[in-house]
Amino acid sequence: MPGLREKTVFITGASRGIGLAIALRAAREGANVVVAAKTAVPHPKLPGTVYTAASAIEAAGGKALPLLVDIRFEDQVRDAVQKAVERFGGIDVLVNNASAISLTATADTPLKRFDLMMDVNLRGTYVCSQACLPHLAKAANPHILTLSPPLDMRAKWFAPHVAYTIAKYGMSMCVLGMAEEFRPLGIGVNALWPRTIIATAALQVIPGAEAERGRTPEIVADAAAHILAQDSRKTTGNFFIDEEVLVEAGITDFSAYSVSPGLPLRTDLFLD
Repeated sequence: MPGLREKTVFITGASRGIGLAIALRAAREGANVVVAAKTAVPHPKLPGTVYTAASAIEAAGGKALPLLVDIRFEDQVRDAVQKAVERFGGIDVLVNNASAISLTATADTPLKRFDLMMDVNLRGTYVCSQACLPHLAKAANPHILTLSPPLDMRAKWFAPHVAYTIAKYGMSMCVLGMAEEFRPLGIGVNALWPRTIIATAALQVIPGAEAERGRTPEIVADAAAHILAQDSRKTTGNFFIDEEVLVEAGITDFSAYSVSPGLPLRTDLFLD
């Protein structure tokens, strides 16, 4: 299977969390990683900037291009894509990882927060996919991998946080449509979602999230690497779950990924 060595991977929200874990996993294979994120100086509650991520990527064996990008703005996205192409000669993989979250009921979701989730999650996925499209079409094994859940229209997934669900499902609808649209171009378009909650710094600021009952971001990164190694022409339109991907890859012991071995794991949102 083709790997990620010398491939260029454009990752949104790669300064921390799952995005950074995927970046480091790609770096260990010798990839060129474009860190597209908006954090230039440390956040008071969330560690990591585009520059600290780039340093870690280089230390892991990859080449890094840190770019300050707010994916809500089309001009910033297109400028970042152009800089990535100028630096590395093309784009082989887009990982739509950046996401905004607010697990709030309708009355408790300010429209400013509603707009943020729609702009980052749905619109950001769309504009990044659109901007990378002409370059992916020229790649040997092009992939778009979006961190979004399987589509499930049961009301139970909407009622507690209808705005967030719409925003995340919007990302998944991009996967559904673009997989078929880009099939003639040989671009694999897939979604990836964790079976359990993932203990990132962002999760820890959500009240009641119980990060200690989760797994580390590395499980998602390992699953992503396996997906991106597949033939893009034969692997498209899938809504992958990290556990299932790794089982297919021959990995059945997930204990190393547990934050607190022995504690019962908490299933992630949108999965029974």
